[in-house]
Amino acid sequence: MSNRQREIAEALGVIPPFADRAALLAEVERRKDFIKDCLRRAGLKVLVLGISGGVDSTVAGRLAQLAVESLREETGDADYRFIAVRLPYNVQHDEEDAQAALSFIQADEVQTVNIADGVRGLGAQIASLAGLSDERRDFVVGNVKARMRMIAQFAIANAHNGLVIGTDHAAEAVMGFFTKFGDGACDLAPLSGLVKGQVRAIAGALGAGDKVALKIPTADLEELRPGKPDEEAYGVTYGEIDDFLQGKPVSDQAYELIVRTYDRSQHKRELPLVP
Repeated sequence: MSNRQREIAEALGVIPPFADRAALLAEVERRKDFIKDCLRRAGLKVLVLGISGGVDSTVAGRLAQLAVESLREETGDADYRFIAVRLPYNVQHDEEDAQAALSFIQADEVQTVNIADGVRGLGAQIASLAGLSDERRDFVVGNVKARMRMIAQFAIANAHNGLVIGTDHAAEAVMGFFTKFGDGACDLAPLSGLVKGQVRAIAGALGAGDKVALKIPTADLEELRPGKPDEEAYGVTYGEIDDFLQGKPVSDQAYELIVRTYDRSQHKRELPLVP
């Protein structure tokens, strides 16, 4: 492991590879207990999370549901619950996957908020968008979608005195692959420190099938390229990112791209600048 790999892994709290299935299951319990502790410390009883159909939100959602079920059993308080939120922009192209994720998670409550009208309404008021190229406008509006989804989740959480869960993990964090104050905004991030392969392993341990665990990840924010794979946006694979974070050898090209992207996206992982 190079010094830079070690520095980045430590900054992101990357956990070592699971030694065996027992270690994997112990990590599942640790993450579930973390969610329970967050609710206890906040003195609140409701969790909210947007479900896209991808493995990250599916794993975080199932952990949240298991956490509130455990709290209900321990305390006898039926008010502990998890609200899963669907947040499509019009009709999601892989809506079938999102519905399969909801069936697996078995959330206490499911709400749907279609963000299309809100995104278009805001866009119509911003004159600066009119002069952009189609590609640039699509990118900017994609970030608006991510922020609109988080606005909806926090509004639901506020209405129920709850906490919003985020799905960020180390493999996305190192690439800065989240929208600042969008999907990067949350009250708790139970997948933090995990690499993508570990998230997939937890999905399997929780009982999700390969269709969920091995689904090609996509942010799905761009209308010109719906379903664009994360790895295409990165220029490296999740396997290479995971290897880098866990101190394994990677190609010079992958190493340089990951380090350069990490440095350029540092502002996303920090609090706002102050004097």
